[in-house]
Amino acid sequence: MKVVIVKYNAGNIQSVQYALERIGASALVTDDHELIRSADKVIFPGVGEASTAMHYLESKSLDVLIKELQQPVLGICLGMQLMCKHSEENDTDCMGIFDEQVKLFQPVKSAGLKVPQIGWNTISDLSTHLFKDVPENSFCYFVHGYYASKGEHTIATTDYVQPYSAALHRDNFYGVQFHPEKSAAVGEQILKNFLTL
Repeated sequence: MKVVIVKYNAGNIQSVQYALERIGASALVTDDHELIRSADKVIFPGVGEASTAMHYLESKSLDVLIKELQQPVLGICLGMQLMCKHSEENDTDCMGIFDEQVKLFQPVKSAGLKVPQIGWNTISDLSTHLFKDVPENSFCYFVHGYYASKGEHTIATTDYVQPYSAALHRDNFYGVQFHPEKSAAVGEQILKNFLTL
C-alpha cells in the first residue's frame, strides 16, 4: 500500500511518520501532485496558522489537488480545519470539503477552561469505520485554539467550552481535530482503521 503525507509548511509530519511506522506502515512525504494522486491513502497533517497554510497550499495548487482526490484522505488538526469552509483564524477561506465553520474558542475563566485546549479529552458519538473498535469516550490528545462546529459531517464529538466536531467525514474525506499520532493505542487504532478504508 502506498501512503503519502502531504508536504507543506504546516506539518507535524515526523510524528505522523513515526506513528505509521509503529503500526507497520511506511509513508512518503511529498508535495508532488502525481505522487499524491497515485497514492492509496493520503494524510494531510497540520500544526500552525490557517491563512499562512492556505496561502502556501494555493501557491502550489495543493488546495485544488486535495479537493480532487478520489482515494481516502485524512486531515489531522489544522489539516481538518483547512478542509472546512471558513476559519475565523485571520478570516480565512478554506477548501470547503466540509460545510462546517471553524471558530475561535471563547475561554470560560469561571470554569477554568483555558484557550488553547492542550491535553487529553474524550471523544464520543463515534460513527463510521474510522472508529471501528474504538470505545465511546476514549481519550485522545488535543492541541488547538479553534474548533469545527458540529454539523451534517460530524462523526465524533468532544466537549470543551462547548460541544464541537472531534471528527468529520464526507465521501472519501475524513478529518480529526485531535492528534492520533500522539493518542497512544486509541490513535494507533484510528490510523489502522484509516489504512483499511
